[in-house]
Amino acid sequence: MRRWPPPIPGVAHRRAAAAAAPTAASPADELVRQHNRSLAALLRCGRFDAARRLFDAIPDRSVVTWNSVLAALARRRDVGAARTFFASMPVRDVVSWNTLLSAYTSSPHSDHLASARRLFDKMPKRDAITWNTLLGAYVRRGLMGDAEKLFGEMPQRNTASWNTMVTGFFAAGQVNKALDVFDAMPVKDSASLSTLVCGFTKNGRFDEAEELLTKRLKVTDMDKAVDAYNTLIAAYGQVGRVSDARRLFDKIPRGQYQGKISNRRMFERNVVSWNSMMMCYTKTGDVCSARTLFDEMPVKDLVSWNTMIAGYTNVSDMQEAEKLFREMPGPDMVSWNLIIRGFTQIGEVEHAREFFDKMPERGTISWNTMISGYEQNGDYDGTVKLFSKMLEVGGMPDRHTFSSVLAACASLPMLRLGTQLHQIIEKLYLPETVTSNALITMYSRGGALTDAEAVFKQMQDQKDSRSWGSLIGGYEHHGRATEALQLFEEMRSARVMPTHVTFISLLSACGNAGLVSEGWRVFRTMVHEYGIAARIEHYAALVNLIGRHGELDDALEVINSMPIDPERSVWGSFLGACTAKKNEQLAHMAAKELSKIDPESSAPYVLIHNLHAHEGRWGSASIVREEMERQGVHKHPGYSWIDLGEKLHVFVSGDTSHPLIQEIFSVLKGFDMSCRDSS
Repeated sequence: MRRWPPPIPGVAHRRAAAAAAPTAASPADELVRQHNRSLAALLRCGRFDAARRLFDAIPDRSVVTWNSVLAALARRRDVGAARTFFASMPVRDVVSWNTLLSAYTSSPHSDHLASARRLFDKMPKRDAITWNTLLGAYVRRGLMGDAEKLFGEMPQRNTASWNTMVTGFFAAGQVNKALDVFDAMPVKDSASLSTLVCGFTKNGRFDEAEELLTKRLKVTDMDKAVDAYNTLIAAYGQVGRVSDARRLFDKIPRGQYQGKISNRRMFERNVVSWNSMMMCYTKTGDVCSARTLFDEMPVKDLVSWNTMIAGYTNVSDMQEAEKLFREMPGPDMVSWNLIIRGFTQIGEVEHAREFFDKMPERGTISWNTMISGYEQNGDYDGTVKLFSKMLEVGGMPDRHTFSSVLAACASLPMLRLGTQLHQIIEKLYLPETVTSNALITMYSRGGALTDAEAVFKQMQDQKDSRSWGSLIGGYEHHGRATEALQLFEEMRSARVMPTHVTFISLLSACGNAGLVSEGWRVFRTMVHEYGIAARIEHYAALVNLIGRHGELDDALEVINSMPIDPERSVWGSFLGACTAKKNEQLAHMAAKELSKIDPESSAPYVLIHNLHAHEGRWGSASIVREEMERQGVHKHPGYSWIDLGEKLHVFVSGDTSHPLIQEIFSVLKGFDMSCRDSS
């Protein structure tokens, strides 16, 4: 077993003012404290700009004042700004140094860890937080050699230091080393046991974790064991082993939460035990068992209520979720957000909005839940309007907010607003994968492919499969099949796993460009190389590709050989190909199949009507129209829109209500005459 060197005896903390008799604060000192409290309140609300203005206006600043703003910059992960601000500080204490150290160690940039080490070496004074901050940074990055070296140099180690090393060795898969460190710990707390159990479970060694708790644990440690039991119950739930979780839960004696009225810890179920078991049930959709447990609980906290409400929303039982919400003694922001999310998930956006408007206070997650609810239900105008209201009342958007609004901009499309959001994102946030992907989609759909490509290139090593797929989809949307196929080859070279959506875009791109052999190669690559089962969308794109190239018999053979039932999109693609190639017999057959699947669809009638009309068979076309009317099938009018002059102009087929309709008709007539003259 590894023998860790004994810690160097620590020097007692000296506080010069501790022995002095307390004196009344001067008016100047009290004013500084008031300013500090106001500054802290603004920062807690996320109002950094307002806090910075207040900071600049404060004439006398203490080190606490400076540390408050420095900590806010660190939380925003703006390491450059934090470093500049730190350099301008007239006085610094250990908190100042630790805050900048934390900013470096929390940064995703690899070179910032080296900067953290240089800062650590320059620090005039270090405390336990200093050492543990750098130690945690090494552990999070898997640099256990550096972590071991630093751990050995620590003048004082607290329980958190030992727990960090245990966590690191487990994360690196070095289970035996983790156990050596655990055994060498001079003092263990409940977090130590939980760390050990968590390490076992993350390495798939559930049986060893349970054996530790149920067979090897000393009687003297049992008062610390309930948290570790709770950890293992939750871990069982994560992998779906609910019966094992329940067996362990039943081994914890049922008490009355004596720990709430006494400082003496007891080995009995606490509220976390009940909540953990409930989460196991709700995770698998067993809300009945969860509700039984919920009703048996001797004491419930907010997590208990929210877990049960979340269970109902996950199975879309909003009637019970709302009923429980109204019975809840004091719903918090999480409770409101769960209800709002639940109603948006089942399409009841207006009902969700009623709850949103009644919220006593709203956080960024609340705004995001409602904004994304509008976007996911196709109400893009509602998305943009609520986002505008969020800004009006001083809400703080984050990357999730921008992702939803950018998606709405892409669907409308509103390129101007999307470009403005891009500028805000670059000003306030470091580039992140989620927002960059949304920007690529927005620019692609808005026709600004050059901007989409620029965002893609700027992402460098932050690209994921969706980044590649978004730009491939943009190329497909604008008929640039060659670029789409070339980017796909680059994606393969980068060893990025494509998704089924990527292949839909590639097949559609090949279909638009008539690249039949390339399309077949893409389809086979998807199935045989990546093992992605073809979905309806893939077959629809493949049928469209083959059929529009004139190989209607081959397209029909694909349909007949499908392992799944062809749906509307497949027969619709085949019907479109048949009418394009004027194969009346196959077109009627496809129209018949499509009408069986979707009797209310106007597509088969319209396409057959157009086929007859194009051949000049007006009588047959009229019969089709009459049959369509007799069946009560109506064609929804087409519409288009354009974002012009900070206003969205919508044009519906047959509508003449636009205020500039005469001018529009005049321009269109001019275009028509020009085309006729040129032909």
